[in-house]
Amino acid sequence: MGDDLGNEWWTQGDYSDVSNVEEETQPKAKGHTKQNAKKRKLTSSRPDKAKKKPKECLVTKEKAKGEEGSKKPNRRRKKKTITDVLASSDPAPGSPADLRSLLQSHFGATRSVIEQEERFLPESCFLMSNDLSHSLSSYLKEVCPKWSKVQKQHTQTSSVLLLIVCGSALRTIELIKQLTTFKGQAKVLKLFARHIKVEEHMKLLSKGVTHIGVGTPGRVSVLIEKEGLHLQALRYLVFDWNYRDRKQRKMVDIPEVKGEFVRLMETGIIKKCQEGAVKIGLF
Repeated sequence: MGDDLGNEWWTQGDYSDVSNVEEETQPKAKGHTKQNAKKRKLTSSRPDKAKKKPKECLVTKEKAKGEEGSKKPNRRRKKKTITDVLASSDPAPGSPADLRSLLQSHFGATRSVIEQEERFLPESCFLMSNDLSHSLSSYLKEVCPKWSKVQKQHTQTSSVLLLIVCGSALRTIELIKQLTTFKGQAKVLKLFARHIKVEEHMKLLSKGVTHIGVGTPGRVSVLIEKEGLHLQALRYLVFDWNYRDRKQRKMVDIPEVKGEFVRLMETGIIKKCQEGAVKIGLF
């Protein structure tokens, strides 16, 4: 069969096969490429959610930065501190009205009207106030003219004749040094919490006669509450009212000291002042 057909049979068969293969494969390839192209167009036209997220984050960050940048010029001014206010004001001597208003503002928020009246300090319980021209010794000579006589008559332990209250331990030492020309033979005891326990103070007060006590309101109030310091012999109570520290704060401008100060007044001192047994001086 092959010899009869000759060489033309192989060539015809080859061409027919090739043409059929090409006819079958070429449309499929064209269709496949078209589909791929369509898919590429669709994928390129569809929004990519994963890619948008970082763009949104960048936009929000840029907005936030822009808002922060716009807020910077509109910052609020710093509030004035007690130091700024006091430094700009002229020093003025304290008065009995200042002490009354301090107690009234404190008790007004927590006590009834009747209780506030029970804690009112009359004008008769105040000594002359310092007009900022006196030293401590000269002021005490003015308000305690019979000190030498009163000092000799004092024989009671665990009590003092004169109590000077200030805002810190360092100020206590300064005031004790200023008492040199006034105290005479009187015994002075420092009353503050730094390096000295309450029990040590109680022992010192009970051992001998002490005429003058100088200290902070916190330690003095604790000694009175623990009955280590009695008020029977107390006649003069002087507050270091006008002194200002490095930050231009008075004793009652410091919140911690102010609270201890009011606590001291409630240990029985207000009652003693109302009875006329104790006189208050504002130095």
